[in-house]
Amino acid sequence: MAETKTREGVVVSDKMTKTRVVMIERVYRHPRYERVITRSRRLKAHDETNASKVGDRVLIEETRPLSKDKRWRIRQVLTRVAS
Repeated sequence: MAETKTREGVVVSDKMTKTRVVMIERVYRHPRYERVITRSRRLKAHDETNASKVGDRVLIEETRPLSKDKRWRIRQVLTRVAS
């Protein structure tokens, strides 16, 4: 059985109930030009207890489709933002 995908990102929106928008940044070198490139994706993740807030660094894991756009679930909050 395959292990579930996990990603680390920052919560950028907590306006929805039980849903967080998490931004994941990927840094890599261009294969030909060797320039460092940063790409980001915004994924919707399920947060059952509404524990995370904007600015928190979270670990998310892939899960079954929970809604039209939600395919990730917040596993744990790694660092909290000072409130």
